[in-house]
Amino acid sequence: MTQLTKAEERIMQIIWRLERCTVSDILKFIEAEQGEEKPPHSSISSIVRILEDRGFVSHKAYGRTYEYFPAVTREAYTKSTLSRLVTDYFGGSMSNLVSFLVKEEKIDKDELSDMIEQMKD
Repeated sequence: MTQLTKAEERIMQIIWRLERCTVSDILKFIEAEQGEEKPPHSSISSIVRILEDRGFVSHKAYGRTYEYFPAVTREAYTKSTLSRLVTDYFGGSMSNLVSFLVKEEKIDKDELSDMIEQMKD
């Protein structure tokens, strides 16, 4: 699976959250939920078309209005991204990743112990 750009991923996160939406819905979400000024309709429309060309989004047409929906689940993209991260930065070793997180204090030893206990069940 290909990696999304930051702009593509931002729009894809919104589409995953809304599940089915138009470009106007995405613009409303950006303004209302994220408290940002609406970007140009054409910019978001272009990104959504790119996402569709890359196989991340599909659409259903209602006349001239397109309703978009995810063609790739968030979980599938997360799995692919994490796998690429582990391969590219941690020598393919998940334990190197976990060790890094502990050293950087992004996860404490108690959380790690709890995770290990959960995996035993």
